Amino acid sequence: MKARRKQLIIAFILVDLIIIGVFLARFLNYRSLAKSDAAEFRTALTKNGIGVVRRPEPFDGLRGPSVELPTYVPGKSDPFQIDLRGKDLRALDVKDRLQDLIQANFDDLTQWPTSLPAGFDPLRIREIGKNPGLRIRELHKKGITGRGVGIAIIDMGFLVGHAEYKDRLRLFEEIHSADETAQMHGVATASIAVGKTVGVAPEADLYYIASFPSKGGLNGVLLRDFTWEAKSIDRILEINRRLDASHKIRVISASIGWQPNEAGYEAVMKAVERAKKAGIFVICTSMIESYGFQIHGLGRDPNKDPDDIASFGDVNWGTYDSAGIHFLRFPIDSRTTAGPTGNEDYAFYRLGGLSWAVPWAAGLYALACQAKPDVTPQLFWEKALETGDSIVLAPKEPSLSEEEVEKRAKKMVDDGILRLKQQSQEKDIEVAYAKLYSQRSGEKKFRMNENEFRIWSLGWTRSLVLQNTKPRKLEKIVNPVKLISALVR
Repeated sequence: MKARRKQLIIAFILVDLIIIGVFLARFLNYRSLAKSDAAEFRTALTKNGIGVVRRPEPFDGLRGPSVELPTYVPGKSDPFQIDLRGKDLRALDVKDRLQDLIQANFDDLTQWPTSLPAGFDPLRIREIGKNPGLRIRELHKKGITGRGVGIAIIDMGFLVGHAEYKDRLRLFEEIHSADETAQMHGVATASIAVGKTVGVAPEADLYYIASFPSKGGLNGVLLRDFTWEAKSIDRILEINRRLDASHKIRVISASIGWQPNEAGYEAVMKAVERAKKAGIFVICTSMIESYGFQIHGLGRDPNKDPDDIASFGDVNWGTYDSAGIHFLRFPIDSRTTAGPTGNEDYAFYRLGGLSWAVPWAAGLYALACQAKPDVTPQLFWEKALETGDSIVLAPKEPSLSEEEVEKRAKKMVDDGILRLKQQSQEKDIEVAYAKLYSQRSGEKKFRMNENEFRIWSLGWTRSLVLQNTKPRKLEKIVNPVKLISALVR
């Protein structure tokens, strides 16, 4: 069981690195930072830890006509293939393109042809996607909305005046931020956490720090440095000490993860420990080391009811059993969030990454803090696991040949190694391989060549690929209504 747990951890890390890289490259305007070591970063703090230090302009870089509609390719390593945000499709004939459109991201600036295929109604899909799902709104009707609880978010450039959260915003500061304008990532995560119509905790207080965990770039590759994430966490702790006891920050949402081979790892881990001692839950995509549990996502067809557990299934970018790891699964696919292009704008994201699960979990923890003020992260997770639901999924594929299994496993490992090379701060990649292997296997190594690392990785990726051919139980789907009931008994 211990070995299986370690295999799952490393599988999660490598796939997460792939998805984070693709997600950032596809959706964020950061590429110029990777061109130079001398990228411009800005820090701006308020005097008293309250208020708005700057008002970034809306993002305005997505508009334009489309000459064709891309074709969606299932199984492709890049799942974010059809981005129609801001696009003018009016000249296109898409009447027979349901299978492509149903995989699309779009927003309020997307211009649609007069005729669309049956089964694709963007206005309907947009409205369905606003619902956080899993019956969260039943708790809202009972007055469990996060009122009196503070949520801090560390993310990218922000649109402070968006209608979804402007009334909940208590602070906006910048610590090592590179964004002149709003960016989709932070705007989306804030609305998922505290949005008035799309959020999990619509009456929680919002404290937002725009920060970019990077020291710039080298040879076109962005170099991550989590020293700044640590500074942002410490700033939140400083602010929290000034707040009234009835309105404390109880959770930090940081939609990113850090690994032992990355710069600033020790600093951010120490900052997380300080937050834990201060009674603040730090939710990120790499909580295994700091808390012993981990978030995961749930997929959903955009036409299906988000409140019905039968609507959910696997995410498109990774399949994991929960054996040996305290996974909790949260909705991430087919979400409508606040958009970065204007204070009244919305965007629909067909596929989500763990970035969407983090603020969902943070919002739910805020609800738990309102319902049971003395709740702890450990109690919250324990009760969430106890009350979690499960569903049985049909096999994705009837069978795979040994050749196909090997091909897919090799592709997964290749992608993971590429991302590890791009994000590693080690001059000697063999040291980086060894560090990651030692951290996750418990067996100390000082050097590990790529072939050794590849053989080790292929061992568990083969089993992950084969999971697609078997029925399986998707367990530990968070049940907010049962969870809150269990906490207040």
